[in-house]
Amino acid sequence: MGKQDVISKSILKRIFVDVATYLFGLELYNVQLIDTEQQRIEDRRADLVARVKEKNGNSFVIHIEIQNQNQTNMPIRMLRYLTDIKLSYPNEEVHQYLLYIGKSKLSMAKSMQSKQLNYQYSVIDMHTVDYKDFIKQNTPDAIVMSVLCDFKGVDEKEIIREILKKLVGLTKQSSKEQREYFSMLEVLATNRNIDLDIEQEIEMLNLEIEQLASYKIGEKRGEKRGEIRGEKRGEARGEIAKAIIIAKKMLEIGMTQEQIIQLTGLSLEEIERIKH
Repeated sequence: MGKQDVISKSILKRIFVDVATYLFGLELYNVQLIDTEQQRIEDRRADLVARVKEKNGNSFVIHIEIQNQNQTNMPIRMLRYLTDIKLSYPNEEVHQYLLYIGKSKLSMAKSMQSKQLNYQYSVIDMHTVDYKDFIKQNTPDAIVMSVLCDFKGVDEKEIIREILKKLVGLTKQSSKEQREYFSMLEVLATNRNIDLDIEQEIEMLNLEIEQLASYKIGEKRGEKRGEIRGEKRGEARGEIAKAIIIAKKMLEIGMTQEQIIQLTGLSLEEIERIKH
């Protein structure tokens, strides 16, 4: 499993509830993630497993496996994960989902039949999910997910800019949160072969700079720097004004220009202006 795959899965862990809500149609009010590492010949860990409770009171275990690539042995892997979960939670009902976010067309099976068993699980290909189902939501988690969906013929740049505009609006109070979602968007966009330059796209949007949370911090720092510079400039102007008054008195008592320059720090041009 490559680094990109690991990053994508860590991102999707953060948006578990939105995945369950908008892809699986579940209304959850309680989610408890479960550690599922099993020791065999090698370590095996299901991607996302959680004990959940719906608003109607039903409780069960959800297993979501996230795939970036097609694998012919996926049904066997899913069955293995199911047995691991059932061994740990024998009395729990288990709902299994394979969430495909890869670049190539989905070709993995969603079932396995033999004389011993008839096994199947749900498969959701993000390429077939309408991006509007996610982008119309009012949470940055769901909006980020829309980059994995079917763009319905709309130009990808237009979609990206719509996503960014919504993310900026929802995260403008927190520069940290804004940077995190921008990073998530960049990573997930690679699963669509989209080469995304966030800064360039933000510039193309012509957003009011005040909408960017990162600008807010810079604005405050700029204000502080401006105050300091203003104070220093004011102090400097005050010192010059004092020096000019002193220089006028020195001229009145007959001191030479060289003496005045040395004592006040004024230039020859400034002293000449005082004289005239």
